[in-house]
Amino acid sequence: MIIGPAAATCNIIVITDPTGKDPNGAAAGSMSFQNNMFQSTFLSSSSGHFAILSGGEGSSTPRLQAIVAAVKAMEAGASPQAAANLANSYSGIRVLVGTATKGAAVGGSYDVYVVTVSNNGTITVTPHSSDGTAVLPAGTKGAIIHLRNTEGNPMYGTASKVRQETAVNIGKMIRDGYSATYILGQAFGEVANDSGEKYGGGGVNLVSGITTGDMFTPAQLNTTGYAMNTPYAKISTSSDGWSIGYPAAEQYQTDPYDGSPLKIEYAYEALINAITVTGQTVQVSVYGSDDVGISETTQEIVAATVKKYGYDNVQIANRINTAIDSGTIVGVNHVEPKDINVKSSSRAVGVYYKPLGNDRSSPPWTLPISSSLLDLIGNIQTAIGLILVLLVLFRSTLIRSFMR
Repeated sequence: MIIGPAAATCNIIVITDPTGKDPNGAAAGSMSFQNNMFQSTFLSSSSGHFAILSGGEGSSTPRLQAIVAAVKAMEAGASPQAAANLANSYSGIRVLVGTATKGAAVGGSYDVYVVTVSNNGTITVTPHSSDGTAVLPAGTKGAIIHLRNTEGNPMYGTASKVRQETAVNIGKMIRDGYSATYILGQAFGEVANDSGEKYGGGGVNLVSGITTGDMFTPAQLNTTGYAMNTPYAKISTSSDGWSIGYPAAEQYQTDPYDGSPLKIEYAYEALINAITVTGQTVQVSVYGSDDVGISETTQEIVAATVKKYGYDNVQIANRINTAIDSGTIVGVNHVEPKDINVKSSSRAVGVYYKPLGNDRSSPPWTLPISSSLLDLIGNIQTAIGLILVLLVLFRSTLIRSFMR
């Protein structure tokens, strides 16, 4: 099997609270026009609170070596500048390193703007291009944004202009008091629209240790990830918070529970919601199935249910089963409350699925008569006759089930 190379062309680190007290005060992320954006953002551990973003034009092996070296350095207590400087030992490799409290730095092969915002609101945007290491000092509000175009991108040649414009806009948002997680998502949307370097990748909240995981990374090798400037989900405008991800969202124009209109959530907006800590933030883990779409749809359903009913495993199980019955979630069996692991103190929910056997896409119908009764009938003609009677008597129930 031949796996094509992956290198993020857009790397961004934003720090809006260099004290590390704001749970949304530092964020980082990567995306690219290239394939295989599985590991564009590296977070060593939830306790490390730093990100190492990689890229460059060199081959995959030296890039991995540079990443490992930078991770080891940060774990040993090195500054972001010292860790990023290690990339200068590898040809064509870029490493961007940052934490909330120690600042950020980039080394190796890069074209970046370093943004700083003073306490009086003065914004400074400084270009750097592969000149040793470029540094955002510790204790400083600001950002580092790297952007190049990928060969084959229809918008090739736009990177220089978009890099500068996005850097200025990041500075304005920092000055105006927006959180780092919000700014990261907005910057992703701008870069995706204006430069075409748009595929995830993903993002990470450096303070709270929350990442987008595989929300936007490719589902298969040698393919692109999720385009950050395209619709990701539809969300109800009513108080119940119901939502559903694409492509299943294409089938819905209104909230199936109360008929409320639906609004489109773009991928860069979903990134913001995924890594921003709020009073209603829910961390959802899905086990038992790796089928495409199940994890994302389950996360949306659980978040909406918690918003309306709180951390009630019965209500969560009911909502998930409703989605299974409607065909929104396929390939798994119904869940029971015991399959929902709720930890309200840490705002976490684990959902444990059991995949269906025999290549089924949905659980078997619940018939109005026990199937064991048919097993007791020895005469096959009698069994067929009984089934025909059941079809007549319960045709409405069966038709509704079939339509679902």
